[in-house]
Amino acid sequence: VIFIIWAISSWFRRGPSTPDPTTPAGAPRVPSRNLFPKDTLMDMYVYLSHEEVFTDFNNTEALFWFHRDLVYGDWNTGESGDGCYEHYTEMDIPEILQKNGSLYLHVYFTKSGFHPDPKRKGQYRRLATVHATRMLNKFKRRKFLKTKNLLTGETEADPEMIKRAESYGPVEIISHWHPNLTINMVDDHTAWVKGSVPPPLDQHVKFDAVSGDYYPIVYFNDYWNLQKDYYPINETLTTLPLRLSYCPLSLWRWQLYAAQNARSPWNFLPEDTYEQSDEDQDSVKVALLETNPYLLGLTIVVSIVHSIFEFLAFKNDIQFWNSRQSLEGLSVRSIIFGVFQSLVVLLYILDNETNFVVQVSVFIGLLIDLWKITKVMDVKLDRENKIAGIFPRLVFKDKSTYVKSSTKIYDDMAFKYLSWLLYPLFGCYAVYSLLYVEHKGWYSWVLSMLYGFLLTFGFITMTPQLFINYKMKSVAHLPWRMLTYKALNTFIDDLFAFVIKMPMMYRIGCLRDDVVFFIYLYQRWIYRVDPNRVNEFGTSGVEQVPNDTAAEGAAPAAPAAITDKPEEEKKND
Repeated sequence: VIFIIWAISSWFRRGPSTPDPTTPAGAPRVPSRNLFPKDTLMDMYVYLSHEEVFTDFNNTEALFWFHRDLVYGDWNTGESGDGCYEHYTEMDIPEILQKNGSLYLHVYFTKSGFHPDPKRKGQYRRLATVHATRMLNKFKRRKFLKTKNLLTGETEADPEMIKRAESYGPVEIISHWHPNLTINMVDDHTAWVKGSVPPPLDQHVKFDAVSGDYYPIVYFNDYWNLQKDYYPINETLTTLPLRLSYCPLSLWRWQLYAAQNARSPWNFLPEDTYEQSDEDQDSVKVALLETNPYLLGLTIVVSIVHSIFEFLAFKNDIQFWNSRQSLEGLSVRSIIFGVFQSLVVLLYILDNETNFVVQVSVFIGLLIDLWKITKVMDVKLDRENKIAGIFPRLVFKDKSTYVKSSTKIYDDMAFKYLSWLLYPLFGCYAVYSLLYVEHKGWYSWVLSMLYGFLLTFGFITMTPQLFINYKMKSVAHLPWRMLTYKALNTFIDDLFAFVIKMPMMYRIGCLRDDVVFFIYLYQRWIYRVDPNRVNEFGTSGVEQVPNDTAAEGAAPAAPAAITDKPEEEKKND
C-alpha cells in the first residue's frame, strides 16, 4: 500500500503544470525553488508553550532546545555520523496539563545569524525563517466497558475504573503522553509548482505569497510511536520525559510517511474509526519491527493474494447460484443456517466495534447469503394475510427440484442426527458462558454465546453437505471454484495467525475450516468423476458415437442410450 501510494504520487508529480488563469493567455506557472539552498547554515530554536500561537521569545524558560550551525541536507555530522542530533530532559508537569490542557512545541529554523522574533529589527527576516507547531500531548478516548456476571452482578474490573465510569460516563477523553518525537527537515530541492503538488504532500509544502518560492519542509515524525506506548497524564505523575531528535529526511521516505499518516478531508468516517485505524496500523508496525523479514515478505505477498481470492470467491459464488437450475445434491438447510450464522457474526462485530473494513466484508457476505435464499427457495409476498393488517407476509417454499429429489431426504436425515449432538452442546456452552464469562448485558450475552458456539462447533453445521455427498457418492454438484478460493483464504488466515495477534476463537474457526475442506478433498478423491454421468445440461464426458459405428458393436450403445433420454429425465439424473 505504501509503495502504490508513493508511485501514484510520483506519477502526478510528473504531470504538466497547471495553467494559471490570471497570467496572460493562460501561461503555465513558473516552477519555484527552495528558499534554503543546499548546505545552508541554520540555527534551530525549540520552544514549549501552552499557547498555539507563540510570541514569548524573551522567556528563557520557554526555550527548550537551541542548536547552532546546523547544515541543511548534511547526512554525515551528528552524534552518530548520520546527521541526527538528540536532546533529552525530564520536565515538571504544568498544572494546566494535568487538567487536560495542551502543550505545544514551536520549532523555528533560521538562517545563521537571524532570530525568529519578528520584533527584533535587523535580526529577523521573513524569507530566512521556517516555523512549525505541534501539540505534544494527544487526546484519546477511553471507553469503559461495564461488564459483569449476569447472574451474580459481580465484576473483576478495577473499582477505581468503575468509579470513574460513574463520574464521567461510558467515554472519557484523557490527555496522553509519548516521550519521543523526531523533527525532520526534508532534504528536497524539487521545482514544485504551486497548485500542482499532489496530495497529501500539498499539506506540507508552503509557498511564500510574494516570491512564489517554498519554505523547507519541517515534518514531525511520530510514525513509530505505537499507541500502546502512550500513557495518560494524571495526578500520579510528577515529571514528563521528552526526547527530541533532529534528523534530515529524504524526499522518498517523507512521501511514504506522509501518505501513511494522511487522512482525506472528504472522509465520512467518524473519529472513532480513525482511532481504530491507528490501532490497526500498530499491528502492522509491530509486524514490521518484530517479524522475520522473509516471513514478512511472504505475508505481504499472500495478503495481496488473499484480497484477490476473496473477490473471486464472491464472484464465483454468485455465478454458481445464478446459473444453477437444479438443487440436486445441495443442502438447502445449510444455506439457510449460513444466513443465520452470517447475521450473528455481523451483529457480534458491530457490538464489539470491530474494524470498519471487516464490517463491510461481513455485510457483503450476508447480502450474498440472503440472495441465495431466493435461488434455493420460492420467496413470495402474501398480500392477503398481512402482518398486523399492514405489511405483506413473506412466504418461503421449497422449490420443486428440491422437494422431488432424494437430496431433501438426505438433508433432513443429516440435520436430524446432528440435532442430537448440536442441541446438548449448545445448552452446555450457553450455561458455561453465563456462569464464567462477564457481559455488558443480556443482548451481548446472546451474541457472544452464539458467536462462540458457531466458531467452536460450526463445523457440525457443515456436515450435512458431507453426508449428502456420501449418500450420493458424488461431489460434482458442489461449487468447487468458490470452495477452493475460500479454502486458500483459510490457509492464508492460518499464516496470519502466526504473524498478527488475533483471538483464539478465530484461530479455532480457521482450523475448523481447514479440517472440513480436507474432508471435501478426500470425498473428491474417492468419488471419481464418471464420464458416463449426464449433467444438468444433458451432456456427458463421452464423445458422441455415430449410429453406423454404434451398430458395429454393442459397447458404444450405452452412452448413446443415455444421451437420448428426454430433457426432464436428464435433469433428474
